[in-house]
Amino acid sequence: MRVLLAFDKFKDSLNAREACEIAARALGPVASGWTLDVCPLADGGEGFCDILTGAAGGQVIASSVNGPRGEIVQATVGIVPLASIPEAARALVAPAARAGRAEATIAVIEMASASGLALLSERDRDPWETTTFGTGELMRTATELGVDAILLGVGGSATNDLGLGALAALGLKFETAGGGRVELPIPARWREINRISGRIDPPLPPIFIACDVTNPLLGPRGAAAIYGPQKGLRPADFARLDHETARLALLLCSHSGTSDHLMELPGAGAAGGISFGLMAAAGAKLLPGFELVSAWLDLEARLASADLVITGEGRFDESSLSGKGPGAVAARALALGKPVHVFAGQVTAGARENLALHAITPAGMPLERALATASENLAAAVHRVFHA
Repeated sequence: MRVLLAFDKFKDSLNAREACEIAARALGPVASGWTLDVCPLADGGEGFCDILTGAAGGQVIASSVNGPRGEIVQATVGIVPLASIPEAARALVAPAARAGRAEATIAVIEMASASGLALLSERDRDPWETTTFGTGELMRTATELGVDAILLGVGGSATNDLGLGALAALGLKFETAGGGRVELPIPARWREINRISGRIDPPLPPIFIACDVTNPLLGPRGAAAIYGPQKGLRPADFARLDHETARLALLLCSHSGTSDHLMELPGAGAAGGISFGLMAAAGAKLLPGFELVSAWLDLEARLASADLVITGEGRFDESSLSGKGPGAVAARALALGKPVHVFAGQVTAGARENLALHAITPAGMPLERALATASENLAAAVHRVFHA
């Protein structure tokens, strides 16, 4: 029997690869005659670089960059030969090979590794003070390595800086009315900025942003309103941050010669507006994130060849089957007539034919304890189900 193990991360406790490995070990002797197809999933956040680069046999390069509050963190850039990517994914990101190069390459960058929320303690989460500068440093590194395109995953960010930090790392300058410089354009210093100058140097290759978020930049469905609270934004500060975001966005549009209608584009509000900033200043293009990851991992073919599908994530509710990640995996597997087991920290969806749902957290366990013991809870749940 062929079994597809396709877990996403359990937020704040397990990454996707760890979850797959724990489930595989927990199957133990019962799987002795099975073929396990291990396929960790990524949504553009944690694991995006590692999973996509590993799936295509690429090289992961470590890089020391500035973290979300200026501390030095270790992040990575994945370098992948374009020819190693499945054709359906290649069609979404295919850059033109540079003259004289036998093989085009694409850099896979995970914003969360340089500018991610998980890098900060609860008390340090504050979108007024966080920056995407380190993400820009990763993009500069990829450019200097001579890649033909950059694929950026923007999930899990700690920032709401319009990507201005990244653009500062790439060459843009932010000036005060008196001609001074704001070296690190975090939102707390936006009131000092009245002009943007400079240019991106060296020029960037084409940039593709993997993004399933459809929020515009501003307003009640914008970056600050929807994602600000989880990054530490106080409700009383929303209007002020949204106002300053609009002002700096207009300055960036003016400097870049870009229409301000870009602010209304679905996805412009992703990751604190870095999607907007890179579209305005660097011509970045948005790609449907899960569609890209699914094609990159050849998920359709792997589902078709599986006899059983085991998946999971931190929370599985009624909306999951019409969403992304494990929910989409489960929905597609059910459409193909495959039995599916879903393991999640919390389950509120109802079971249906061929779909077995398993909450791994023991009843009454506090959230903090559940997060700390997620690996043990997942292993125990898988063992209980398949060794009964």
